[in-house]
Amino acid sequence: MTERRRILLVEDEPMIAFALEDIVSDLGYEVVGPAHRLADALVLAANQELDGAILDVNLNEVSSFPVADLLKERGIPFMFATGYAEGGVDWTGEVVVIAKPYGRDQLAQALASLFA
Repeated sequence: MTERRRILLVEDEPMIAFALEDIVSDLGYEVVGPAHRLADALVLAANQELDGAILDVNLNEVSSFPVADLLKERGIPFMFATGYAEGGVDWTGEVVVIAKPYGRDQLAQALASLFA
């Protein structure tokens, strides 16, 4: 049996984080987190063995871009999940963006594209 890919979840809304955790786990991935605050997300992103990440763009009025930068430095693919339109993600670099509210199928496709 192969190891499941480890996905870091960064989401500040507890209900969304809970639902996201269920979906990601049901899709066969191992969940790391979820981190609800930037400081916690940075610790996990720096110290955990990760295969990918799903980042909420706005964490209680603080951007998750420092986490994205750290993941990029480590060569770990990630996506942004946001209530903003795709053009509303002002991060430098190519990145997958999934708009909230998203469904299980959308999330499955986005995760598959991370590892394609």
